[in-house]
Amino acid sequence: MSYKNKTYVIFDGDTDMWAYRYMRGWRANENIDFNFFDAHDLKPLTDLAGEDTVKRRLKERLSNTKQAIVIIGDSTKNLYRFVRWELQTCLDLDIPIIAVNLDGSRRQNNDFCPAIIRDEYVVYIPFKLKIIQHALDNFPSEYHRRNLSDKGPRFYNESIYKQLGI
Repeated sequence: MSYKNKTYVIFDGDTDMWAYRYMRGWRANENIDFNFFDAHDLKPLTDLAGEDTVKRRLKERLSNTKQAIVIIGDSTKNLYRFVRWELQTCLDLDIPIIAVNLDGSRRQNNDFCPAIIRDEYVVYIPFKLKIIQHALDNFPSEYHRRNLSDKGPRFYNESIYKQLGI
């Protein structure tokens, strides 16, 4: 299961912290098999840490991860300083990216999706626990089996959602 692998979560810390906290709650719940590497618990970084220091620490954590989740909210596509950098680093390190849409969309939504991943082999899902679990369990292996020429957004068909009861 992918839950045993480290998962890096990318999100807008100013507006989408609530979604990240939900995920932390799922992780803390003993009855839910959900885990991710909490890259935002970066000690001893403080608000005084410079951008280069933060990026160096984030890259260390990304180099030890097996998949990434990007939480896509209203302003995610406009974030360049860290979010775009994190996404580019995932692409450079060949890390599978699971795009989680806060608007409930089951497909790529160009109104919110960062341009850097629009044409990449990324799966798009809504912010729902069961489909996030499914994507963590299945997408990384699919990603690594793909032909390198395969590009473009991925999504799960309706039968998967029905099977999961959503």
